[in-house]
Amino acid sequence: MSTRSIDYTWKRVCKYMVREEEYFIAHGHSNVTATHRTTFEITKEDELSLAGSCIIAVGAKKGATDLSRSFCAALRHQDHVLVTTLTCGPHMIEIRSQGDPNLTLTHPTDLVWRRSSFTCNRTIGVLSDHTASTIPREMVSLLAKGADLEVCMLVEYPD
Repeated sequence: MSTRSIDYTWKRVCKYMVREEEYFIAHGHSNVTATHRTTFEITKEDELSLAGSCIIAVGAKKGATDLSRSFCAALRHQDHVLVTTLTCGPHMIEIRSQGDPNLTLTHPTDLVWRRSSFTCNRTIGVLSDHTASTIPREMVSLLAKGADLEVCMLVEYPD
């Protein structure tokens, strides 16, 4: 599901803000460790080895190529901010990342948030303020038990 809406809240000089949104569900796996210090990843793949320390959820309903064109276009601006809200059981975390003109978003299964400015076809956000290792351990524990993860991604920018 992808929607485009206008937020009429007061933002600098009372300008309207346009939003592009994406929402999907993924789930945890017994091999989720979430110890990677520079990225985190959500994948459509169903299996996960212990080497995948950046992967926090599998079985996602969307990969990079499944995102709407308008959402991808909004991410390709350096001054646009991607706000990703992850909810698992009673736990919720908000991750802020930056868009980048070099995002191709062409990977069929993976979405990767990066602390660095590196981009590849799996990258959805750069300069992220969280990585796998900074996700609350209570949430990681639930994901390691296979709990569902709700992923809500929002790109907001001036109209």
